[in-house]
Amino acid sequence: MPSPTPSSADADTPATVVRGIARVGGRSVVIGGREDLAELLRDPATTVWVDVTAPEGVPVTDIAALLDLHPLVAEDIAERNQRAKFEEMDGSIHIVMFAVRYEAGTVDTVEVDLVLGGRSLLTVHDAGFDPFALDQLRSDPAGVLGRGTDYLLYSITDGLVDALFPVMDAIEDQIDDLQDEVIRKATPTTLERLFALKRQLISLRRATSPAREIFNQLTNRDLALVSAGHVVYFRDVYDHLIRVTDELDNDRDLVAGTLDVYLSTVNNNLSVTMKRLTGVTAVLAGIGAFAGIFGMSEAGSAFAGTEAVGFWLVTGGVFGLALVLAWVLHRIDWI
Repeated sequence: MPSPTPSSADADTPATVVRGIARVGGRSVVIGGREDLAELLRDPATTVWVDVTAPEGVPVTDIAALLDLHPLVAEDIAERNQRAKFEEMDGSIHIVMFAVRYEAGTVDTVEVDLVLGGRSLLTVHDAGFDPFALDQLRSDPAGVLGRGTDYLLYSITDGLVDALFPVMDAIEDQIDDLQDEVIRKATPTTLERLFALKRQLISLRRATSPAREIFNQLTNRDLALVSAGHVVYFRDVYDHLIRVTDELDNDRDLVAGTLDVYLSTVNNNLSVTMKRLTGVTAVLAGIGAFAGIFGMSEAGSAFAGTEAVGFWLVTGGVFGLALVLAWVLHRIDWI
């Protein structure tokens, strides 16, 4: 069945899009707006999935009222900017998760609110996420809804967690590149990229770590809205999420280790520079001492060719010693 075509004709604001799917007596019906939803919900046997695309701050109170959700749920959805959470309220389950994508070397997160009711699932997000594009729903979203709204909730959350793995792979590739770059040549640009990557990992952890508690609640509590036969599916998502958080911890350790290597490399380069400057100073010290002893007053006689042989022997000896010292320092890699 093709994905419902977005329609904003009934929207509170031009930026709001309401669409979805309903199951009525074994057949599927596309929801094109609020009027369609209100009409379909008159049949108590109808189950619906309502997907709302709305920016932060846009109220969804009318949709919440049609689905018989608590007003506080609608308020939380409108506020957005929340952490991942699980909340059971007045016969419904409100879950907040994040859709994560990796584009142009940066991590972007989109808050996704999911509210499971007695015969409905409401998803609310902004335009940066499309649940119909998830692999789990792309082929037959109506068929997934036919297995129950809780199974549809599993499919969407599973898609959100599965989307984390390509992001983790991209980040790990970036870490490998940075490690090679640090070993090859440590530059301020490399340091900036390291700190940017560290911030991205912190953002990812903030989005994913609290989500473990969501699936802990879904799998370890007796919830009337979640079928006992579907708990095992949520447990599978929980296992995937643990893998993601473990990889995040490993990546954070790798970035911290790479930063330590960067600092060590900079310090080593500074030590090499100081060592070479010391070697050059040692070579020039003898020449400087000779010039200080004889003074510039001898320069005129030297250029006139009236200096004694001893002057030239001392001069040659000083420069010879300087050359020998330079050769020795070169052999021990000081210059």
